[in-house]
Amino acid sequence: MEITDLQKDLAATFRWAARLNMNEAVANHFSACIPGSNTDFYVNRSGIHFSQMKASDLILVTKDNIDDLKKKPEVVDSTAIHIHGTIHKKVPHARCIFHVHSKYSTALSALKDPYLPPIDQNTMRFYNRVSIYNEYGGMGFEEESIKMANALGNKQHMLLSNHGILTTGENISDGFDALYYFEKSAETYMTALSTNKELNIVSHEVAEKTAQEWANYPTDLARAHLDQIRLILDKEEPDYKN
Repeated sequence: MEITDLQKDLAATFRWAARLNMNEAVANHFSACIPGSNTDFYVNRSGIHFSQMKASDLILVTKDNIDDLKKKPEVVDSTAIHIHGTIHKKVPHARCIFHVHSKYSTALSALKDPYLPPIDQNTMRFYNRVSIYNEYGGMGFEEESIKMANALGNKQHMLLSNHGILTTGENISDGFDALYYFEKSAETYMTALSTNKELNIVSHEVAEKTAQEWANYPTDLARAHLDQIRLILDKEEPDYKN
């Protein structure tokens, strides 16, 4: 079967996440629905380090094989197939899903109040656009994945208390760009907290205006970001496309 651009784009995000030290051993998972479907999606094969991921390592999960794959954790991680399968099915706007336990997002998720305040241009991107799932009940198997999907609702992204971050997008570039910027935002906030000085939090009006400006930016910065990642990988790690 011919490898698609969607697979190549998704494989590139794994490689780049590894460079950014966002991955965790061979855990964590990304997925992307195929065009025209909310039930059929590519997700990473179980047990492969992000730095080694190739387009051909992505497993196509469909409404016809998902029940069988749930019995094969050596092919698709059990939490991955439940979390991604459930959210794709229940939340139509989440066509691409990125979930990691990255350092700063996970540190933020461990706070009693994990709200990310609008303290700079990047944090303002996420103002009132992140759901907080604060009912951690264990790993993301069937029951937990249903609660996560319900908590995401109509928001684009979700901070999983005591767990990590999950971003979504209409396409791969939007979802991964959000993951990149959320981790940077969490890093900025956690660093600011470490000074023990008062935070300069902007007003609701300015934060919302800036969030809308991010959403309506005149050029597609997310696609340009992913294109540049692929350009670098084409030169340095071209096997990601295989």
